[in-house]
Amino acid sequence: MKKNLLIIFIFSGSYLFAQTPDDALRTAWFTQNGSGRNTATGGVMGSLGGDITANHVNPAGLGLFKTNELVLSPGFNLNNNKLDYRGTNNGVQKNNFNYGASGVILSSSNNNKRKWTSSAFAISVNQVANYNNHIQFSGYNNMSSFSEKYLEELTRDKADTNAALSNYIFGSSLAFRTYLIDTLSGPGGTVAGYQSLVPISTGVNQSYDAITSGGYHEIALGLAGNMDDKMYVGGSLVIPVINYNRELVYSEKDATNNPNNNFSSVEYKESFSSRGIGVGLKLGMIYKPTDYWRIGFAFHTPQIMGYKDEVRSSMITNTENYAKTISETSDNLNSGNPGKSEYNLLTPYRAIISASYVFREVKDTKMQRAFLSADLEYVNYRGSRFSAVDKSNQALVSYYSLLNNEIKDYYKGNFNFRIGGELKFNVWMVRLGGGYYGSPYSDANLKANKIIASGGLGYRNHGIFIDLSYAHAFQQDVQFAYRLNDKPNTFATQTGARGTMMMTFGFKF
Repeated sequence: MKKNLLIIFIFSGSYLFAQTPDDALRTAWFTQNGSGRNTATGGVMGSLGGDITANHVNPAGLGLFKTNELVLSPGFNLNNNKLDYRGTNNGVQKNNFNYGASGVILSSSNNNKRKWTSSAFAISVNQVANYNNHIQFSGYNNMSSFSEKYLEELTRDKADTNAALSNYIFGSSLAFRTYLIDTLSGPGGTVAGYQSLVPISTGVNQSYDAITSGGYHEIALGLAGNMDDKMYVGGSLVIPVINYNRELVYSEKDATNNPNNNFSSVEYKESFSSRGIGVGLKLGMIYKPTDYWRIGFAFHTPQIMGYKDEVRSSMITNTENYAKTISETSDNLNSGNPGKSEYNLLTPYRAIISASYVFREVKDTKMQRAFLSADLEYVNYRGSRFSAVDKSNQALVSYYSLLNNEIKDYYKGNFNFRIGGELKFNVWMVRLGGGYYGSPYSDANLKANKIIASGGLGYRNHGIFIDLSYAHAFQQDVQFAYRLNDKPNTFATQTGARGTMMMTFGFKF
């Protein structure tokens, strides 16, 4: 684990600049979501086409449409999180509604014997990532305390007591005003530095409880062309829309229950919201070298997003006989206003190569009997970049430059692999799929991956289709309660699973 992960907080009045590498990962590391058919087959859409999900993966797949379709995809998530924090096992569940690719596809055929035999236009929405979750863990720690991040900040800035009282109103000032952090006396009553009142050597019982909500939604306007039923090319203009909320409660309690060591407990609460909107492009092609094979390639450009964040925080500390119980809130220090920040984020690019084998590939899709498809996707996780909206604020520009350097060091590019297939029995279809999503972290000590197993049924008759699917994601990740620069960081190991049920209903017209 890296000892010098740079996490810098800059506070100025009612403005807060405290993005971290974790914020970049929210819009980068996620499993494939789409229609019920796409979910059942493991998310393979790089070369398959003929599904509205293609508008969000490889828009060239829209070129296979020769009829119009209206599609709706409601779904449901089941989260079952298991976390191990310093040897203590924790578990929590949270279920919620979601949705997959939904929209309308309009196609047109060219009967003039030109090479461009047909084209299609689609407008659709898709929930790329679902943020509704509950992360909760607790355990005993005699190595570090979250109070040390405030101690590091005040020491690094060589802050005097006036600065400690007023310049860090969403963190260090709360700690200083509630005596979680206090001064060290020097000669003649001068301030020699700062100290944490948490008795780290005898240990504290730590608890982290975060409830998150929101999602990463994508609006896509796609256009594709079909050249002689051999080559398909397409592109989509995508508009990502982000809403993310987190209600956090973090606490530390004296593990010894000693009433005379000047520390009993501290509780920190934070309410955070982030809103973003942006733009990007997805481009792709599909080629049929023979009647049965389809080869696909897609490239997703980085998406540029503009964000507005808000935060409110509070702290209550019981230092026993030292200062009793004192509470403070950022609202009291900021005229009742939340901390605000505006910034831009450039997401990583993605590249997908894919191949599909369609049994009995003929123009009449009713005669097709089965397919097997696979996608290989590369995501440049370390390519995320933050930037300041206000270029004249040099402190902010410098902050994002340092943060971007940390992202390049903290993450790496990696591959995702998906495979799936379908077997057709007249109007009924049986589907299976799976996927593997590699770790985005460059540090080998941070174990992370996602493994998907999926399946489902489909029905198509008289222009109506219904697809039912279930995908089970076995996940491994890490969760940090806080990060320090001067000590090895401790984290919770997250396992467990997320189940996704999806139903797609549509009809041709």
